[in-house]
Amino acid sequence: MRTMANGPGNVDSWEIAMPSRPSRTAGVSLAGFRDRGPAPVDLPVIPHPAVTLLVEVGDGSLVVGNATGRQQCGSFVAGLTPRAVRMRGENVTCVEVRLSPVVAYAVLGVCPAELDRTVLALDDLWGRDAARLREQLGDTPSWEDRFVLTDALLARRRVAGPRVDPEVVRAWDRIVVSRGEVRVEDLAAEVGWSRKRLWSRFRSQIGLPPKRAATLVRFRRAAHLLTVGDNAARVATECGYADQSHLHRDVVAFTGMTPAALAGDMGLAADDIAWAGHGVVETDASAFG
Repeated sequence: MRTMANGPGNVDSWEIAMPSRPSRTAGVSLAGFRDRGPAPVDLPVIPHPAVTLLVEVGDGSLVVGNATGRQQCGSFVAGLTPRAVRMRGENVTCVEVRLSPVVAYAVLGVCPAELDRTVLALDDLWGRDAARLREQLGDTPSWEDRFVLTDALLARRRVAGPRVDPEVVRAWDRIVVSRGEVRVEDLAAEVGWSRKRLWSRFRSQIGLPPKRAATLVRFRRAAHLLTVGDNAARVATECGYADQSHLHRDVVAFTGMTPAALAGDMGLAADDIAWAGHGVVETDASAFG
C-alpha cells in the first residue's frame, strides 16, 4: 500500500492511500482518503467516466447535497454525471471505489441509467451489505485490510450480477481508447448494430447515450490537463474541442465551474494523486471489459 500524507500545494491536509495491488475485479479501482485539515471539508463531486461509490469509515460526519437543497448523510453512490453535488463534513475518512460502467450494473445491483445525474445513499442500494461493510471497515485500522475487505465484497457482487452485452463493452472501450473522439456512426458500424440499437442498448446498460459518454470522457481528460497546469486554449486543442469557448461550455455544464476554477479545485488535485495510473481515461480500456 502507498500512503501520501502530504500532497502538493493545497491538498496537504489529506492522507491519501492506494492499494498495493490492483482489484481482483477488472473495472474496479480503490483509494482511501482521510481528512486532516483544521477546517470542514467542502468539495464538489466532479463527474468521471466511472460510477463512484464512497464508503464512510469512522466517526466523522459526511453530508452530500445538490443544487436543489436535497441532502443525505453517509456513504453514497454517484452516477456518471452528478449535477452540482457537493460533499461536506468534518474528520472524513472514506474508501472510494470507481466502477467502470461495464461492471457497475453487476456490482451495484441497479442499472447505471437509474443513477444518471443523481447521488443515492448506499444503504438504499445495498441495505444490510452496506451497514456490514461500514462496520467492518470501522473495526479495521489498516488501509490495506480495508481495501481487501471492500474488494472481496465487490467481487462477490460482480459474480452474481448481470453482464453487459459484448457489443456495448466494445463500444465503451472504443470511446475510452479514442479519448472521446469517436463518432457514434463509426461505433455502430464496428459492433455491427444500427445506430438506434446501439443508442438504446448502450444507454440502458452504461447509463448514458454513446455521444454523451464520449463527451464525458473528453471532459475528464480536459479536467486532468487543466489540473496539471495546461492553459485552457491548449487543453481545448489537445482534447478536440472546436475552440476554447466549447471547452468552457462543457466544463460549466459538467461542474458549474469555469475552467480556471476547476483547475484550482483542491478535490480534483487530490483526485489526480489518488487515481494516478488508475483513471478510466489514462488506462488501457481492455482492463474494463
